This record gives sequence, structure tokens and C-alpha cells, in this order.
Amino acid sequence: MDYKLIIPLIFLGFALAEIISSRFFSQPDEEKGDKWVEIISTLMLTGVTQPFILVSAMYLSGQVAPTYAGSLAELAIGFKILILLIGDDMMQYWWHRASHTFPFLYGLHRAHHNGNYMSIRIVYRNNILYYSLMPSLWISGVLIYLGLADIYIYYVVVKMSVIFGAHSNVRWDKPFIEHAWLSPIYWVLERTISTPATHAAHHGKYADDPATNYKGNFGNLLFFWDILFGTTKITRTYPKEYGVENLAPMSAKAQLLWPILQDETSPAEEITPAKSLKTSNAAAE
Repeated sequence: MDYKLIIPLIFLGFALAEIISSRFFSQPDEEKGDKWVEIISTLMLTGVTQPFILVSAMYLSGQVAPTYAGSLAELAIGFKILILLIGDDMMQYWWHRASHTFPFLYGLHRAHHNGNYMSIRIVYRNNILYYSLMPSLWISGVLIYLGLADIYIYYVVVKMSVIFGAHSNVRWDKPFIEHAWLSPIYWVLERTISTPATHAAHHGKYADDPATNYKGNFGNLLFFWDILFGTTKITRTYPKEYGVENLAPMSAKAQLLWPILQDETSPAEEITPAKSLKTSNAAAE
């Protein structure tokens, strides 16, 4: 089966699990406009941005280095996987980390954290411009041109399965946490890939919540990058609330197209009582 069909089917599988076990269509603390932000950003990434970047990166690689097409094709599978993990997943870790460090990049990433819930719905929820600038997508296109296409199709299925599972409110890691005899297995697992517990910590709303680590736990496929670069927090618990702390509200249009479409405040501007009331009223109009 084509991987381009497998990934949507896995996504739909998690969505169905959420429909059965929780309020998929009406999330707790869902705000007006959340569904539109998620639908538009998901369709833009999967239907336009990602295909365009991969094709563009391959085309440009052919123009710049025509003699290197397929030059990595004969490498051993292990080396190909390692190259993809470094060129794609580790680079996405650093892009994600930079997006929580530099105000402009956070402006592009803020939409992902604006949802006050964990759900498969928020996996692709981001500013439309965020993914177009993501270095790992461009690097992936170059690596495909260099001959890693045969491994990439399997790699991306595994990666997206882990990412879907880490965002979904169907907590597949709960049995590992609740049963002591599974703890040694989970000790390795939670330090290797992103799990619902470790990634939920990144989406936690309040810094004083012991389960929250929104300035860390940046890993996508591999949580190992957080271990390696010192941004990890493992509690095997889940935050009490999700979202952004002490930041002014942000309209759906600004979440999708900031800085082209803007609110009165910047995405990273902290709330003051007067401004909070004014901005909240404007967002409700």
C-alpha cells in the first residue's frame, strides 16, 4: 500500500479511537475557531506545503548537483536510517526548540499550543508559514534526491505513527505506567520515542504544574534528542491543563497567518489586565 494512504489511515484510526473513547468533535475548553484552525492548517500542510517542499527540494538539488542523484542509494539500511534521523528528526528537534526560543518563530508556532487539549486534531495545527520554513522538510527532499526514497517511505510512516500517538488523548502508554512489571520496558521506551506522557508535558499550560515542561520535551519521533541535549522532563504523569500561560488571546486568522494577519498584540505578549479584556472582546467579535 502507498505510504501516502497508510499515514491518513493511521490518522483516521486514532481519530476513531478518540471518537469512541472521548469527545473528539467537541473538546474540553475548545474555543470558537479551533476547528477551522485545525482543518485549514492540516489541509494546507498535507495537500500543499509538504508536497511542494519535497518536490521543490528534489528539483533544486537536481539543478545544483545533478551528478549526485541517487548517490546514497547503495548505503546499508542502517546508515540510511541514521542519516534520516539526523537530517530530518534531529533537525526538527532544533527547529522546534528554536520555535520556543525566538519570538518570531514562536509567533509561527503559537497556534499549535493554542488548543487547550491534547488530541490527534492538533498534530498538524500550526501557522501556515511554519512548515514552509521548516529546515527538516527541505533536507528530507534533498535526502530523497540523494537516494533515500526507499527508506523514507517506511521512516515517515513510523515517525508519523509515533507523533500521532504522542498527541492523541488515547494514552497508549497508560498500561506501562500503571503496571510495575512493565516499568523496565517503559523506562527504555520513554527515553527513546515520544510518548503521550512526555509530549503532553510539552503542551502543559502552567509552569508550576509538576507534569509540565513547555520549555522542553521537544522531540518528535525520538525523545532521545531531549535526553542528549538536556531538555527532558519525565514524570509519568499528565498536566492538569493544556494551552498557553499568561499570553494574550490570538484570533484564528492570526494563528493561521501571523504576521501577515495580526491581532493588536503579538503572539508572545504577556497579558495585562486592561489589555487582556480589550483583546478578549476583540477576539470575540
